Amino acid sequence: MTCAHCAEVAAGARHVRIEKEAIAAYAESLQPVALVPATDRAFSLQLNAINFGSGWFPTLRKLPGLSGFRTVEAQFREHAAFSPEQLAGMDQTLIARTLNQDPNHPLMALYAKALNEIAGVEPHGDAVQIAEQLAELPTWHDPGFFKRAQIAAADLTTENVGRLTIFADNLVPHVLKLDGILSFAPDLDARIDREELLGHGSAEEVEIRACAVHAAELLVAAHGATTAARLDHLLWNRGAQARYKARPRHRARTTAY
Repeated sequence: MTCAHCAEVAAGARHVRIEKEAIAAYAESLQPVALVPATDRAFSLQLNAINFGSGWFPTLRKLPGLSGFRTVEAQFREHAAFSPEQLAGMDQTLIARTLNQDPNHPLMALYAKALNEIAGVEPHGDAVQIAEQLAELPTWHDPGFFKRAQIAAADLTTENVGRLTIFADNLVPHVLKLDGILSFAPDLDARIDREELLGHGSAEEVEIRACAVHAAELLVAAHGATTAARLDHLLWNRGAQARYKARPRHRARTTAY
């Protein structure tokens, strides 16, 4: 959906480089798994509605051994999907109680707004059509990348999923960097290692996401038997390994991811 935009950014990038000579061997080593659509579509959509906030995750109250997203997911799974009426009436106090978080945490108000937006929303069609419908919602607004809209679509259907890009967040680029597919300028690497927040929409942040998307397109082409969505699933899960968690990854405070 955003390949041309990302290829253009990658071509002119000053802070991030794709190590193209490493693409072929890396692609050959990949064994992406099949995607399985969610059986509970309502719950899947609601979880995807709050699938953002990685820039704030270090400040969340986490469950032992779980990351920020896995904590949110685990707490959210303790409850059945909310009804449209409950979604419309969601506020930061209720979502904070659901997630066992401080209601004054900035994410709680954003999560409540994101859940308000999907009250009565029932996406339909193939993966591209679903992504386009969701991308129109205010907190899903992410021009050029549409990370959340695409990942939600891939969770809901595999029809036409091959037209989606990877879901440009902060973990998949981190995995690609540590695996030698992306390299960052020394000053950008130093900022990330110091755990400085990057501005959402800054040149550095856009280049990280765009180069990851374009690198994934090159990997998909070199592999010849996978899709960007399947590749994303593999790399995102790889990012839970100790090697990747031992190094800081870039963070930006945004509803995009």
